[in-house]
Order: sequence, then C-alpha cells, then structure tokens
Amino acid sequence: MRQTAFALAIAAGAVGIGSAASADEITVAGGCFWCVEADFEKVEGVGDVVSGYTGGTVENPTYKQVTAGGTGHYEAAEIEYDPNTVSRRQLYDLFFRSIDPFDDGGQFCDRGNSYRTAIFVDSAEARADAEAAKQAAEQELDREVVTPIIDATPFYEAEDYHQGYYKSTERTLTRFGWIDRADAYEQYRNACRRDERVQEIWGTDAPFV
Repeated sequence: MRQTAFALAIAAGAVGIGSAASADEITVAGGCFWCVEADFEKVEGVGDVVSGYTGGTVENPTYKQVTAGGTGHYEAAEIEYDPNTVSRRQLYDLFFRSIDPFDDGGQFCDRGNSYRTAIFVDSAEARADAEAAKQAAEQELDREVVTPIIDATPFYEAEDYHQGYYKSTERTLTRFGWIDRADAYEQYRNACRRDERVQEIWGTDAPFV
C-alpha cells in the first residue's frame, strides 16, 4: 500500500490537538491567514500560530495596505512548533496538502498577490526541507507546483482582531447580521470552497478537511 507524505505524518503523530513545549518556527503563506491559523493549530506539537504579513517592502503594513496591493507583502502565518513532536518537514508536507499548489494568482475565492502561496526560509536546512516537500507534492500529483520558496524577510504581526479570528466569540457585522467571528469565519470558508478544492486535489491526503 502506498504511504503518502501525509500518511507518514499521521503515523508519526503529526495531527492531533495542538501544543508545543519548545519553540522553533516556520513561516508560510497559504491564502487567507485565518484559514492557515485554524488548520495548523490542530497539529500536535504546534503552539501559537500568528497571522501577519511578510515578503514585501513596506514596514509595519496594515491589512488594508496589503490587500489593496503594491506593498509586495503576502498574508502569512508564523507557526511555532516543538521539533521533538513534529518536524519542520512534516509541517511543510501538511502545508502543501492544505492549499491549491497550482494557483499562482491567489487562493480559492481570494485573488491578488497578497493571497499567493509561498514558503519563507531562513536557513539552508529549512530550504532543503521545503524543496523536498515541494518535490514530494509534485511527484504525488504528477504536476508542477507553483508555490515558491523564498528567503525570509521581516514578519509583521497583523492587527489584533485577526489573531484567533476563527475561534473568536467577538461579534462582527456581516450581511447576515451581527454574529460571532467564529461563525463568520465558517461561513467565509464554506463560501470560498477552500475545503472542497483542497479535497478535489488531494483526496484522502487532505489533512484538514
């Protein structure tokens, strides 16, 4: 029976209730940072996942500046993890299986440069792990993956209301009226058909669907 990268991650205990005892970190861009945060906080060995901006030239950008374009920044997430529980390579494998790796114009219903995918690396070892995960994804899918692997640049934490948005009980005004941010997030994710597209690409290797 073929063991895919995600199957191997499952066997190693990479997916479960999130927690981290020590702190290494990776930075990835996978479209909407709320979704990346929601996905990776489910991974055993992961601690805080911080939504933010990176890859651009503007210092301390705002959400409006980034999504309007022209800053060069991606919506990104900084993922803290315990390397004794989950490896950097496993996290990169999970990352590729949580996105549409064929889309270079955004992700799902979110279009534009700020919603593109990328992995940001700060060492030769991190680059090697990222390249290996990308190659494994291409081999599994038998198709070119467009997600670039980029040297890390300063990471700027997003505004407070973006942090933990997917689980927040704060109320927000939507076209459905005033609802919890967590409910607004679920409606957004479903309407964007993120999980549907990921499952279409990855099938049973879609870890967060």
